[in-house]
Amino acid sequence: MLFGVLIFAGCSGNVRISGEIDELPAIFPDYADVTIPPNIAPLNFKLAQNDCRASYLYITGENEAIKIKGRNGAFRIPVDKWKRLLESSAGKDLEARVCVEKNGRWMSFKPFYWHVANEPVDPYIAYRLIEPGYTLWHEMGIYQRCLEDYSRSAVIENKMTGNNCMNCHSFCDRDPDKMLFHMRKTYAATYLIRGESIEKLNTKTDRTISALVYPSWHPSGRFIAFSVNDTKQAFHMNDPNRIEVFDMASDVVVYDVEKRELITVPRLFSKQRYETFPTFSPDGGTLFFCTAEMQAVPDDFEKVKYSLCSISFDSEKRTFGEVVDTLYNAREWNKSVSLPRVSPDGKYLLYTLSSYGNFFIWHKDADLYMINLASGEHYPLHEANSRFAESYHSWSSNSRWIVFGSRRMDGLYTHPYFAYIDENGKAAKPFLLPQKDAGFYAGFMKSYNIPEFIKGRIRTKSPDIVDVAKNKESIDIRFSDENKFPVAKPVEEIAH
Repeated sequence: MLFGVLIFAGCSGNVRISGEIDELPAIFPDYADVTIPPNIAPLNFKLAQNDCRASYLYITGENEAIKIKGRNGAFRIPVDKWKRLLESSAGKDLEARVCVEKNGRWMSFKPFYWHVANEPVDPYIAYRLIEPGYTLWHEMGIYQRCLEDYSRSAVIENKMTGNNCMNCHSFCDRDPDKMLFHMRKTYAATYLIRGESIEKLNTKTDRTISALVYPSWHPSGRFIAFSVNDTKQAFHMNDPNRIEVFDMASDVVVYDVEKRELITVPRLFSKQRYETFPTFSPDGGTLFFCTAEMQAVPDDFEKVKYSLCSISFDSEKRTFGEVVDTLYNAREWNKSVSLPRVSPDGKYLLYTLSSYGNFFIWHKDADLYMINLASGEHYPLHEANSRFAESYHSWSSNSRWIVFGSRRMDGLYTHPYFAYIDENGKAAKPFLLPQKDAGFYAGFMKSYNIPEFIKGRIRTKSPDIVDVAKNKESIDIRFSDENKFPVAKPVEEIAH
């Protein structure tokens, strides 16, 4: 039952609400009852079915309110009014009520609520945009997006470098001035950016099966853990998972940025196992990684199941521990782990779990799971998961927000979703990256890949990266003399 009588100031006088529809409005994106940061851009949305003559959105805070007239069932919230409302509502709820005119009467839907968290989100994310094709692409690039408004800019686009592949952008503790990414095929190299310095590195050595692939920075900035992978791609004729991406072989190494050397140990560099997706702990003293027993792939690809393990790392001595600890035992629990990421406060480890393999973008059963590192408890993030694939994810600086890729919208395109993580490691309902135009996603035919939080804007200019790519010689890296491993057999490098 409607409490009282609501009156809106319309363009031609007051609008009187005469009744309530006993249901929530169907809206896209689904922003109903989500927890949001106090510095997020307006959550513009539209009615899923625009069958009314006119509409209004009324947002009410404790001391302030905003009213927005709909345009063809879509609501665009004024940025300045939204920011003032959020500033005064941290730790509180905002009520959002949609009103529509039908049959000459103004009716109100049941209200939904936005809980405004006290903790802000990092102001930017970086991501790759790529067509979700199978083997080819026309355009791709790495971009940055301000979360406090809708501004987006290119870090680098492949039209500048011969339409090559570029991937695996990564940052040291979310620092926009310390990043790296790979180019493949044309101008192939790993590009390491530290302030105004841009290094073009040839990371293929005679002791590794490929150039460096999946990265994770040590918090000191001196070391970067990488996998090296002989990766292949296959296609299913009759399977809900359309594509398989799997490794024929993989190892983990650590790159010393200052000495331009690779170091590793047999426990990370075994011929009998796959090792991949390394990630450092926030204090730099532990290196987590995924590992699986080798199988006869592609025939036995479903038998490849990765455990989650860790090994200690001494950055002063450049040495690894003698013991490998297992946090998730794939043989015991019969699932497979990928993409471990530790919260900056060191309390939780977020990972993706699926039935087999480690490249989960096309695995519909892939879900987000959490480990409480103090208690060892594993549990699914039910509130964040869906019936489609949840894959890549990263943490905000304050350990209160995650961003992750999900195909829940249509099962085909990956989009970035954000979720609040409370002090007990539980997730709130996630929300889709806001856009200025509520109809943006209906016509946007690219997938968001590797969403990474960053603390500010990337200042490195695209022309400076292109100049290094085209005009500088690659710097060769090498294995440390401390590591004596057999020379690797060369493999054909492919774009991941």
